[in-house]
Amino acid sequence: MIQQRPQQDVARPEQAVLQRLITHLDHPDFLGEDDDETVARRLKELQREFTRFRLRYKFAIDELTTKIAILREEFEETHDHNPIEHVRTRLKSPESIFAKAAKIGCPPAIPDIQRSIHDIAGVRLTCAFESDVYWIADMLTSQSDVTVVEVEDYIAHPKPNGYRSLHLIVEVPVYLSDHTEQVEVELQIRTIAMDFWASVEHKIYYKYDGEVPPGLLDELRVAAATAHDLDARMARLRAQIHAQQPPRPPSLRSPQQA
Repeated sequence: MIQQRPQQDVARPEQAVLQRLITHLDHPDFLGEDDDETVARRLKELQREFTRFRLRYKFAIDELTTKIAILREEFEETHDHNPIEHVRTRLKSPESIFAKAAKIGCPPAIPDIQRSIHDIAGVRLTCAFESDVYWIADMLTSQSDVTVVEVEDYIAHPKPNGYRSLHLIVEVPVYLSDHTEQVEVELQIRTIAMDFWASVEHKIYYKYDGEVPPGLLDELRVAAATAHDLDARMARLRAQIHAQQPPRPPSLRSPQQA
């Protein structure tokens, strides 16, 4: 079952967030306005614009998770191995969007945010084996309406802290009432073992507000290496099991078994 994080009401962003956008936005319609009624009308228009902006990303998540749900059902019904264990989604809140814009020096205007922030919509998949990570990525990105924008392969090139995962920015079409838009989604695919490590690492960094003691950082690196060793060991066990099994019909084999 696809799990979704609780999301704020995309139709009613926080008033303070919108006011921040207005304050920093070089919008001629807001400059020099003294008429309260006019300012209120402009504010309502901006609120609708920001609502439409976030909705595009929510719909992009829906598009991508529908593709994933179809693949999962196909594997459950017709294959002997389903590589997709868990699915989680995330839509950045208005506060998170503006906080990231400030962090990277992006003007808090919608066109600039759209160009500069690529992880407003996020989908994370977990699987049992590292080889499944690439298999899942290939299945999704080979679809004709999925465009790969960027790839960061932290499995082939782990981060200094030991983190291993495949990160992609993809574009998917969002079909609106009067037009179609290509919208970016960040897709993360990693193993169950590495997902557990990343969850604990995130909690530790949150607890220490990013200033993690060196001793804990060393322990995290050791734990990441242990998680990778576990992935490698389980992959070897699966290979041994498959080597001992009689051949199955080709239509039921995964690429790893072919």
